[in-house]
Amino acid sequence: MPSQKIDATAIVSSKAIIHEEVTIGPYSIIGEDVEIASGTVVGPHTMIQGPTKIGSGCTFTGYASIGTPPQDLKYKGEKTILEMGDNNLVREFVTINRGTGHGGGITRVGSNNLLMTNVHIAHDCQVGDNVVMSNLATLAGHVHIGDNAIIGGMSVFHQFTKIGAYCFIGGGSGVTMDVIPYAKAAGKRVMIMGPNVIGLKRKGFTDKEIDAINDSYRILFRKKLMLIDALKVLEEKYGDEPVVIRIIDFIKTSTRGITR
Repeated sequence: MPSQKIDATAIVSSKAIIHEEVTIGPYSIIGEDVEIASGTVVGPHTMIQGPTKIGSGCTFTGYASIGTPPQDLKYKGEKTILEMGDNNLVREFVTINRGTGHGGGITRVGSNNLLMTNVHIAHDCQVGDNVVMSNLATLAGHVHIGDNAIIGGMSVFHQFTKIGAYCFIGGGSGVTMDVIPYAKAAGKRVMIMGPNVIGLKRKGFTDKEIDAINDSYRILFRKKLMLIDALKVLEEKYGDEPVVIRIIDFIKTSTRGITR
């Protein structure tokens, strides 16, 4: 572990596993049971507690609090984990808690995510890949964020809510129920505004796929069908279309109910 990559003012536990190509900045604290892979940069005044595993190529610009115990009164000190993937950019004052024993024991953050200033990810959350969370976005415990979602600033998420892949959640939104994949949604009590068409085009979805998604939204939200009947229509019409199957599967596995 070359000393020139660890600032003299940093405190690093002898029980931490730090790759030799990791850089640790001034006044940072790395606790025991922390693993950090190659190429990750830990900026100044960052605290990382364990058990936490951080992948390669991540950047913590500074003043973040990572892998701290869950803010849950039921937590009694049991061993729980935070796992982060590769190439995440974590900006100032981000906080991410470990899991709880009753919630599965693990908080996960995938790869290639941008977590802007003051983002909070609570215990047992599952954040996918290529997610953008803007300033002050706040996840309560057990929230799931699908791949390629964009979360607006100062938005808040009720515990156990799920956000589908490729969603766009507007700034200042309050999310209390699940939001299906591909949605554009916003509001104090979030409402579906339609499919996130611009985002889907940017991600390379074909016109055929976008047309199927648009039609699925019409069936779900504009035909005034009961949800069970709308699902039957979708299955009959798009039972072999993967982008629609993702919507159907999401709805069928929702436990809080969907925003509709």
